Amino acid sequence: MNIKFDYKEKIVLVVGGSKGIGAQITRDFLTSGANVYYMSRSINTNLSESGARHIQCDLRDEYHLKKEIDKLDNIDFLINVAAINFCKPVSEIESKEWDDVLSVNLKSYYLTCKFAIEKMKRSGFGRIVNVSSIAGRNTSIVSGVHYTSSKRRIIGLSRQLAHEVAQYGINVNVTCPSQTLTEMLEESMSKKALEDLSKKIPVGRIATTTDQSLPVLFLCSDAARYITGCVLDVNGGQL
Repeated sequence: MNIKFDYKEKIVLVVGGSKGIGAQITRDFLTSGANVYYMSRSINTNLSESGARHIQCDLRDEYHLKKEIDKLDNIDFLINVAAINFCKPVSEIESKEWDDVLSVNLKSYYLTCKFAIEKMKRSGFGRIVNVSSIAGRNTSIVSGVHYTSSKRRIIGLSRQLAHEVAQYGINVNVTCPSQTLTEMLEESMSKKALEDLSKKIPVGRIATTTDQSLPVLFLCSDAARYITGCVLDVNGGQL
């Protein structure tokens, strides 16, 4: 592909960067020359050996989350992609599971944005990309209401933040990926279901992690400097 980004000297924090779309975003920022930190509970050895620095953190622990972010001198780009998902009907969802999903998928976004914005204000520059989902725009064919609720609320969080922090040179945007070939999707759907889904997508295939990563890098680029409060659907034409 004739797509190149140059992010030398930029500091990037990818929250949820050890697997799936997050891991691809981490890899692509590394390729662009950025200094990349990825935050997750478990380390991705391949990413660490490639030069990304791992921050071990349980995103449900506010004190630990703030402590780790405070250690960073600056953050130019914050990418929030962490998510957990349970494929259950509402009748089977217990309150604790609801709280866990909303804590990881929404509250951690609010907290990481809040802590990163403090640093971005000092430098007068910042880019935040929060990864929502096609499930936050419409409905999900597999996910529970706790997942879809969290993804919908990410959009509201991001648009309000964009309004509040534009004056400080900080842009906040959202991407809404459709179903993407990750471990999470393969655990949620059978091979036959994936084949059937591919036939229903206008572009004729399920997204790759690269399809979802490159729009994130674009939103951090100078080409997107006048874009904030945007919700970018990356879904192969699914409406």
